[in-house]
Amino acid sequence: MSRASLRLARTGRRPQSSHRVGKKSGSATRFKPARRQGVKKTNSKRPSRGEGTILRQLVELIPAYLVPKLAREHGVDAQARSFSPWSHVVTLLYAQLSHALSLNDVCDGLRLWATPLRALRGATPPSRNALSHANKIRDCAMAEALFWRVLSHLQASFPQFAQGNVRGLAWRFRRSIHVVDATVVQLVASCLSWAEHNHRKAAAKVHLRLSLRSLLPGFVVVGSAVESEITKVRQLCAALQRGEIVLFDKGYHLLAHFWELQQRGVYFVTRPKDSLRYRAVQHRACTHPRVLADEDILLAGRHSAHDYPARLRRVKARVLVDGQEREMVFISNNFTWSAWSIAELYRCRWQIEAFFKQIKQTLQLADFLGHSANAVQWQVWMALLVYVLLRFQAWCSHWPHSFCRLLTLLRAALWQRRDLAQLLRRYGTAPGDFAWLGPSTQSWLPGLAL
Repeated sequence: MSRASLRLARTGRRPQSSHRVGKKSGSATRFKPARRQGVKKTNSKRPSRGEGTILRQLVELIPAYLVPKLAREHGVDAQARSFSPWSHVVTLLYAQLSHALSLNDVCDGLRLWATPLRALRGATPPSRNALSHANKIRDCAMAEALFWRVLSHLQASFPQFAQGNVRGLAWRFRRSIHVVDATVVQLVASCLSWAEHNHRKAAAKVHLRLSLRSLLPGFVVVGSAVESEITKVRQLCAALQRGEIVLFDKGYHLLAHFWELQQRGVYFVTRPKDSLRYRAVQHRACTHPRVLADEDILLAGRHSAHDYPARLRRVKARVLVDGQEREMVFISNNFTWSAWSIAELYRCRWQIEAFFKQIKQTLQLADFLGHSANAVQWQVWMALLVYVLLRFQAWCSHWPHSFCRLLTLLRAALWQRRDLAQLLRRYGTAPGDFAWLGPSTQSWLPGLAL
C-alpha cells in the first residue's frame, strides 16, 4: 500500500497539492473553476426570439378565449379527446394557407413542424383519422360562429378597418352599398350525394352579401346548389337599414321582395327579367351620351302589379363589359340619381365577382378534405376566416399589391420567425423616398439631342 493510501486510511483526508490555491502561476491554475479566475458564469439558457412564426402571428388575431367558449356552446368540447377544438381550427387554417391538397398533406406538414406548432397555444398535429372524423362529426355551426365573432371583434377593435379604404363610387354616395350574389363550388358527384343537382355534377352554393366599401362579407349562406337564389334573398337582406343601397343580379329578381325593400326605405339596383311587362308613364331627358333611355314605369302584368304596385325607374345604357360595350337595362326604386349613376352602381356589382375569384382560386376551395356536408362547410368557413385575417393584415401594413401575392408570400414564409407587419410593409419595395432612388444623370442616348 502506498504512503498516500495509508495516510488517507488514518486521517480520512486527501493529501494537499504542492501548489497553493492563491498562487497565480503554475499549471494548477488551469484546473480552477471559472468563478475563481474572475470569469462570470453565464446563463446556459438562451433567450427566445421576440417574433413568433408567421402562422402564430396570424392565428393570434383570434382571441384566446373564443374557441374554447364556442366549443362548449356547440357541444364540440365533449366530442374532443386528444384532438382539441383549438388544434382543429389551427389545422384547417394551416390547410388553407399552405394550400394542402389532402388529409395526408395537412397531417404530414404539421407533424414535421410539431415543435413550433406547440407554441400556438398548445396546438398539436392530428392524425389522418382524427382530422377526418373531426370534420365529419363536429358541428360546423361552430366554424360559422367563429368567423362572425372574429370579424366583429376586429371591426369593433379597429373601426377604420370596418369602414374600409376602397375609394371610388362607394365613397361618392356617402352611404353603405351592399352587393348580393352567389357562386357555385364544384364538388365530386360520386362522393357527395347531398350536393347532387343533376345526374353528373355536384356542387355547393355560397350566397353572400358583400360590403362595397370594406370588401368584407356581411352575411353568408352555404348550402347545396339545388337551392335557388330567390329562396335566400330575404335572409341575405334582413339586416339592411333605411337609406342603404343593395345591388342584385338577375337571379335575385323577386318583385315581392323589392316591394318589401321599398317599404323599409332601402334602395336597390338590379336587372329585370326579359319577360317583365311594363308601361312607361314618364320619359326623362338623357344627359349622358351612353344612356339610351330613362323612364318611369308601372308593371303591367296582373301578378307583377300586385307584387310591386308602385313606380319603378328603368334605365337603358351602353356599359363597358370585358372591353366591349353592351346594351343593358336596369331598374331601381330611386328617382333622384342620374341615369348614369344607376348604370355605374350596377357595374360596381362586379366587385363581388373579384371576391369570389379570390377565395376560389387563391384559397383552398377546389380540393376538399371531406365528402360530407359538415366537412365542406367547415372548409368554406375557414377559407372565409383566412380571407378576413389576411385582409386585416393587408390593411394594417398598407399592403399595395394583390391579395394573391399576399397569400403566396405568407405561404412561403409560414414557419419563419419574422415580424409580419414589417415584412409586409417592406416587401417588394426599397426603403426611403422613391424620388431620390436612382436619379437620372442622362435622359437621352449619346449623340442624339433632345
